[in-house]
Amino acid sequence: MRPVALILSFVLILVPLADAFETILQPRRVTHRYRLARLFYRIDWNVWRWIAVKLPPGKKREAFLGVFGPLSLLMLFAIWVISLVLGFGFLHYGLHSEVHGPGQGLGGYIYLSGVAFFTLGFAELVPGAMTTRALGVIEAGLGFGFLAAIISYLPVLYGAYSRRETAISLLDARAGSPPSAAELLLRLARFGSLDHVEKFLEEWEVWSAELLESHLSFPVLSYYRSQHDNQSWLATLTMILDTCTLLMVLCKHNTYRAQLTYAMARHAAVDLSLVLGTRPRNLAVPVNRLTVQTRQQITAALKEAGIDIRETPDVDARLAELRDAYEPFVRALGDEFLFALPPFVPAEVSADNWQRSSWMQKTPGIGTLTQGGPNEHF
Repeated sequence: MRPVALILSFVLILVPLADAFETILQPRRVTHRYRLARLFYRIDWNVWRWIAVKLPPGKKREAFLGVFGPLSLLMLFAIWVISLVLGFGFLHYGLHSEVHGPGQGLGGYIYLSGVAFFTLGFAELVPGAMTTRALGVIEAGLGFGFLAAIISYLPVLYGAYSRRETAISLLDARAGSPPSAAELLLRLARFGSLDHVEKFLEEWEVWSAELLESHLSFPVLSYYRSQHDNQSWLATLTMILDTCTLLMVLCKHNTYRAQLTYAMARHAAVDLSLVLGTRPRNLAVPVNRLTVQTRQQITAALKEAGIDIRETPDVDARLAELRDAYEPFVRALGDEFLFALPPFVPAEVSADNWQRSSWMQKTPGIGTLTQGGPNEHF
């Protein structure tokens, strides 16, 4: 029994330590498949998502899904700590450590381990032999450093989340709520700002790179949802790809910046799909977000807004080719995380998030950012 306890103790100690190191301290992505955190999220998220699907679509479902990210992080931390405490308890038991006091069985050893890990200083059980005292000192130092690493991890994680969401909030007045590529281009054109689209694309190229880096380093961020139900990091990434696609194919504009931003955003979509285990696949109900009729609608609206449009017979084929390079990945991510992909054209006339308030039916004295009302060409 004691040899088995020794083997189990090493597993319970080494596995959470290695997993915490890869999750918290190692900045690059982990390539091997067998990880405690990955198994934990795969099982728990499938259960959580299954329950969420049973809820009616809307705020209740989004609120339920929004709890998973922070709650799962606390649960993972608890699993690591419990595993370490049990591991040192089994190690004491396997070594038959000498202690003085009541309850010297396996339960007493686990209690002694917990006291040492959290540095409580209770004196019911007193280590006798030098090896027992050495193990207590090692566990106390490990527990102190481990808890400090966890505490220092949280500000970094929430800093990355805050930067991601700040940029997403800036899209509200620029591309509508939810954001759409056609609405973004139309708002830029109506205010004569299309010449500044390169600066906009440069900013979102950097955002895509930061999204990739932060979500590879901290995959748990993928489960953290945005403040508004009609926004998400995936919808923003998809809107960037949609915008670059329209610029490269439809607009007579310098497409080099659009190509660079498209490349970075697609890189983020592909790598995140790979790391998060969302294999591109054909969905049960395929959705064509850009039909020929929708493309003609966008073309007419852009022309009316004063944008020079390329008139080529292969425009639909080129659009389909560019979209096929990223849509399977963003669709798989949307299906996995229950995110809705944004439309190329706003589905209906609606006010932006900044124009709405649950305290009043209509916000007085505030117009739209588009001349003649939102989505007037659609």
